[in-house]
Order: sequence, then C-alpha cells, then structure tokens
Amino acid sequence: MAEKTDVNELMSICKRRGFIWPSFELYGGVAGMYDYGPTGFSLRNNIVEVWRDIYKGREGFVEIDSETVNPREVFKASGHVDEFADLITYCTKCQAPFRADHMVKDFYDNADVLTPKQLEDAFVEHKIVCPECGGKLGPVEEFNLMFKTTIGPGSARIGYLRPETAQGIFVNYLNLYRYNREKLPLGVIQTGRGYRNEIAPRQGMIRMREFNMMEVELFVDPEDKDWVRYPEIENESITLVPNTTCEPAVMTIKEAVDNGIIANKVLAYFVNTTKNFLIRLGIDPARLRFRQHLKDEMAHYAADCWDAEVLLSYGWTEITGIADRGCWDLSRHAQFSGTDLTHFKKFDEPREMEIDKIKAKHKALGPKFKGKAKDIAAAMESMSPSDIKDGKLTLSIDGEEIVLTDEFFEVSKVKEKVSGERVIPHVIEPSHGLDRIFYSLLEHAYCYDEEKGYAVLRLKPEVAPIKVGVFPLMEKDGLDDVAKEIYQKVHSHRVEAYYDGAGTIGKRYARMDEIGTPWCITVDYEYFEGGDKGTVTIRDRDSSQQKRIPAEKCSEVIDSLLSGKPFSEL
Repeated sequence: MAEKTDVNELMSICKRRGFIWPSFELYGGVAGMYDYGPTGFSLRNNIVEVWRDIYKGREGFVEIDSETVNPREVFKASGHVDEFADLITYCTKCQAPFRADHMVKDFYDNADVLTPKQLEDAFVEHKIVCPECGGKLGPVEEFNLMFKTTIGPGSARIGYLRPETAQGIFVNYLNLYRYNREKLPLGVIQTGRGYRNEIAPRQGMIRMREFNMMEVELFVDPEDKDWVRYPEIENESITLVPNTTCEPAVMTIKEAVDNGIIANKVLAYFVNTTKNFLIRLGIDPARLRFRQHLKDEMAHYAADCWDAEVLLSYGWTEITGIADRGCWDLSRHAQFSGTDLTHFKKFDEPREMEIDKIKAKHKALGPKFKGKAKDIAAAMESMSPSDIKDGKLTLSIDGEEIVLTDEFFEVSKVKEKVSGERVIPHVIEPSHGLDRIFYSLLEHAYCYDEEKGYAVLRLKPEVAPIKVGVFPLMEKDGLDDVAKEIYQKVHSHRVEAYYDGAGTIGKRYARMDEIGTPWCITVDYEYFEGGDKGTVTIRDRDSSQQKRIPAEKCSEVIDSLLSGKPFSEL
C-alpha cells in the first residue's frame, strides 16, 4: 500500500463522493472558497463533536455564538485594523496580484518576516518575475485582509466581517464573568465562520477566504499559570520544535516546562490536549509536531505561541495555534471602550496595602455645587482612579451628568486593609482551523490498496461520516426487505447508516471504502436457511475480515465497535 497521498485522486474522491465541491462552480468558481457536500458536512460535524467532548465535556467550558459582522471599533481595539495585513505585489504588465513573501519562499526559511524593501530587493536578486506573464513585479505594500462593509442602509458606521471568532468572546467577557459567578479560571468555546480576503489562495482548503474555526479562550489569573489536570499529562511525550534550536526534539511535557521551552503549565497542558485531540481524530502521530513561533514571527498579541503542524503534500502545515495572549485583548478593549474588564482577586486574609484613592477637594466643591457638594464628594470618592478619563471624572447625581476636572479632586496614596485586588485576566487560546483539520484527516486517512485496486479512506470510526453500510446480496427474494429493516434499526443521528442495493457487492464495498465507512453489513441467503439462519455478514474496512452476527443484534454490535471493541473480538 502506498503511503504518499495522490492529491489528485483524493480531490477526485472528495468531489465524487460528496466531501467538498468548489463553490460557485456553475459560474466558474471563486478561488479559496469551497462548499461541503453531505459526507463532508457529516465529517466536519463529527470533528466538532469530538472537540466539544473535550472542551465542553471534560473541561467544563461554556459555549457561545457571537456575530460575524463587527463594528470597526472592535477591530481597532484588537489591533486588526492596523496589524492584520499581508504584503502584496502586482505584476506591472498583467496586474495579477501576488502575496509578496510567497514569491520568495524558496530562497528564505521565513520569508514572511521580510520587510517590503527586503522583498523588493529579493525579486531583483533572484530574478523573480510574474509567473503568469513573465512581467516585472511592482512595489510591495500592505494589504489588510479583512472584508469591509457598512452597518445599516446609508450608514457611515464601518464594519468588518470577523477574521477570527475570538473577539466575540472578549467583548462578552463581562457577561461571561458574571455568568461564571465572577470566578476564574473561565473557559469559553465558540465555533463559526471567519473571513479573510486572501491575496492569492492557491492551496485548496489550506488557505480559504471563508473558513470555519473552533476557538477556545481560557481566562486565567495572571499569577496562577497552573492547571489542575497537569499532573495527569506531564510525563506524556511530544515532538517540539523550539524557536531556540528550530530542530524537532521529542521530550516530555514536564521536561518542556521545567526547561522553560513552554512558558507555563497551562499553555503546556493545552498544547498536549491539542496533540491528543488531533491523534484521536486520526492525525498520524509520526506526521505531527508542535513548532514555536520565532520572536519576529509572533502575532502582535501573543506572549508565546505554538503551532500544531502536520506533514501534508504541501509540506509541514499549521492546522492549530495555541497561544498565550497575555492580557492584550482585555486591556485593549478596556482602553478603547472605557469599561472595567478586570477580575476581583480575593486574598486569603485582608492585607494592608498602599493604594491610590480619589480624594475630593471640598473647598472647591462647596462654592461651586453648594447643596450637592456632599453627594458629589461621596460619589467621587467611591470611584476608582481608573475611572478618570483625560483628566476628568464623569458621574451622575440625581439624574444629572456632572463632569469634573482635577480642580475638584486629587489622587493620593493611602494605606488601608483590603480584601483583594483587581487584575486583568490573561488568556490561553487554542485556535483550531476546522477546514485545515478536515483536509489533513483526509490526507492522513488516504491509502491506495494495491490488492483491491482502489483508494481507501481509513478514517477513525468516531469521525467517519457514515458508520455502516447495509446491503442486500441481491435486491430480491426478501433480502432487500431485511436489509432495509436493519438499516432502519441501525441508522440514527449518532450512527449514520447508508443503504445500497446497486451493483455488485465488490463495487458497493469499494464505494463505502472510498468514503471511509468502517463496517458493512450484508444480508445473504444464509439469513433464511442453513446453519447461519437469522445471521448476517459484517465486514471490517481495514482488515477486510468478515464475521457472522445475529441480525437482531446489529445495532448492539455497531455500538460496541464504536465504543472501541476490537473487530476480532466479535
């Protein structure tokens, strides 16, 4: 059996068997856009359910769903308006656009860190021209990847399609914090569409303009970078590519943390969780590694970041990022919105601390506000210095908004016993590219069976779009009636079955093998007569073994196989 994936054959299977179809093919298609067919949609949903089982089930995180169109203010605060760009160049002859760093990737290990001037010089040095017409490449400039729109008819309010789902969680932090009874850690998950106006997507599902994400945002105390389940996984092995050596090395999670390779135990725990998640789905462990971002490659928000990379026909490809985002997100949204997005951290015992307090200047308040001066002073002194914006305090007294300058107050340090302090939570973020994981599973599951003479997708039963095919040996003599009855009993939302009575049994097996169906049940004449009366044949995809089982126990047998019972033990 060949190990290397025949990408053309795989894409032919994907289209023919309903995994993915090029979007708008009727009108010539659009680069970087794909539709999921019935089998692809089921596979994609099964991936999400495994992810939910880990994060919502085992870890107990909560799930939300936020808007895909966001006002400009959100992405100005997050940094996407200013930072979320790739470098673009145009052919001076045919005007075709190209991502500039991709034009020189064969000459540099990390072309994406080159400046526009360095890229322009590289075009000249390496004699790089337009691959379409041979024309000279023009100047390199920034191209923001967000899709821009307006919110409301005739509105001047600018909006963007979200390039990630994360911001919907960050702007809902206060709601989520209250929902969690103002406690940390607080884990939140979200799935949904993201949009990036890629310059020149040319790698199938690896680089899409509209894509699906599964994102996790874990809010933690900045001084508590530990995790309750860390001891359970600290001795597990993992392949890491640290940015200090840029060479792969196998080590335990504990070794990585103790040697400062992974910054803290929380980040390490979720790097390992990602490893186990991907392997559970069906990613080949021998073709999986975790690469640490180089210092000059790190995203503007990341304190540390690791990419889960899998080896594909495209080379080593990122499919998940696990980042320590520090306090960047909540700090920025607090700054731009003027809202307190902190966590109140209670001390075990009250502590005497020197803190900043607002003090009213009573001699100035009295003459100015007369009878209201006492209420204004009390309201002012109950506020925090963080409420001072541009040197002014805004408060409401009896429904009247009053804006005060520092003529009426001062900030001074006082000693007092406090029961806690306000801190800005840090965020650990495992961000999963669902479409990339989907495609990676197909490549890693692909196997051309020389003996059978066709390709087989060895998908894990847990994610396989169809769990069992049900066939009558012939569609006559009552075999089809029995097969349809078995199909009805086996098929459910959890166990998707497929009835097929067309063509030879061999061709039907081949069709099921091509879409990764792990088991097939065949009703033959032995069901009605002979020593195996009342039984049917069940076939295992990977071993091609066949066994007789009672027809009435088909659902029970499939359930046991899905729970992990070896086929050989039936």
